[in-house]
Amino acid sequence: MFNSELPSQAQLPSSLQLLRSTLLAMIAAAAILVTVVLPAEYGIDPTGIGWKLNLTQMGIIKVQLAEEAAADRAKQTIDSAPPAVQALAESPAAPVTVAPATPVAAAIEPLPITELPEKKRDSLRLILGPGEPAEIKLEMKQGDTVKFRWSANGGSLNYNTHADRTKGSSHTYEKGRFQPGQQGSLTAVFDGQHGWFWRNRTDKAVTLTLEVEGDFLAMKRVI
Repeated sequence: MFNSELPSQAQLPSSLQLLRSTLLAMIAAAAILVTVVLPAEYGIDPTGIGWKLNLTQMGIIKVQLAEEAAADRAKQTIDSAPPAVQALAESPAAPVTVAPATPVAAAIEPLPITELPEKKRDSLRLILGPGEPAEIKLEMKQGDTVKFRWSANGGSLNYNTHADRTKGSSHTYEKGRFQPGQQGSLTAVFDGQHGWFWRNRTDKAVTLTLEVEGDFLAMKRVI
């Protein structure tokens, strides 16, 4: 049998040392929670560190995917419900819009925007396969306004028009499911990144076309 000597009273940590170690561990855990866990899991970034590490963007996408999955489950539940319940669930609700919008035709026509030298204009076209996402952001200052139009060109897309502050919170302007397109205007509620997240929930490829014109510094594809 192996016998080891018990540590003496002097070798054991004191109550003050234990308290100090506990406080340090709590501070480290809180720092990890604020700078890593909240941005990566929920898109909440009070310090701005998560945005620099690309964790906040990942958290926003996770939240959006969870919302889409919940909506899909709710739709499946409604589809399997009795006809009376389906009729009640499908009753139209008051729409929430960014600005007065009109349906977008399949053909892309010139935007009815007055040509002004100080305004910027940009456009892009992407092909999204089944289940594929895309996110486009405009760098804008608070109060800046852009006119926009996007089209799924014969298909439909789920979308989330939102903004991310350079440091901290985010803001949702509007959401929609299985939409052929949209046009209207967007006014920045704060300095930061403003734009759209789309996902193709159909079983075929969709060509996404986006056109913007107005007060913005740059346009970039995030996803």
